[in-house]
Amino acid sequence: METEYLMRVLIAGICGVLIGYERKNRMKEAGIRTHFVVAVGAALMMIVSKYGFQDQAGWVNLSLDPSRIAAQVVSGVGFIGAGMIFTQRHTVRGLTTAAGIWATAGMGLAVGSGLYWTGAGVTLLIVLAQMLLHRPTRWLVSARTETLTIRLLKEGDTLKTVLALLGQEKISVIGFKTEQQTSTDSGEETVLEFTLQLPGSYRAEQLIILLQDVPHVRSVDMR
Repeated sequence: METEYLMRVLIAGICGVLIGYERKNRMKEAGIRTHFVVAVGAALMMIVSKYGFQDQAGWVNLSLDPSRIAAQVVSGVGFIGAGMIFTQRHTVRGLTTAAGIWATAGMGLAVGSGLYWTGAGVTLLIVLAQMLLHRPTRWLVSARTETLTIRLLKEGDTLKTVLALLGQEKISVIGFKTEQQTSTDSGEETVLEFTLQLPGSYRAEQLIILLQDVPHVRSVDMR
């Protein structure tokens, strides 16, 4: 009987390796080893939860909940996933990898409970989705956030011109600040910093070229 349990753990581990291999190729935070250990651990917890207390089933006044240990895996794996999520340049990164870890744990639970085909099918579905949806297609491209810094020699109506240009390009301004003026050899310099939401298919180079033609603009930087 324990040989079958061991097979379940091995199958879960193989499925975890397949998911982790795709993540490793994308240079993500969690790779083969992490997904393997999560899958094997989840399968083991399910086996212990479901079969580990059968010798006590006949005890008087004892009731067992086969799902109790397995249920803690779902919440416990969230701590691992939370460590992979971070914010960079106004963009949240690591969500897909964290969700993959969570789904890998679910797959391990399924295989550990004996649902082999369900676990294998979920593994295939996750890997295919990661591969097919990684490259953004035209109908799936979402808006992105960028920081635009403009240095002006003379402010005047330049701010109005820049805002009009952004509106013309259908770019939303979600944040704005003006830094203190500094004196240069060319005169007073003002720094404008915008937080912009660009359409998904919009190329930042297009905006930089347009802004460089605005009068009194000394430099344009987007990051």
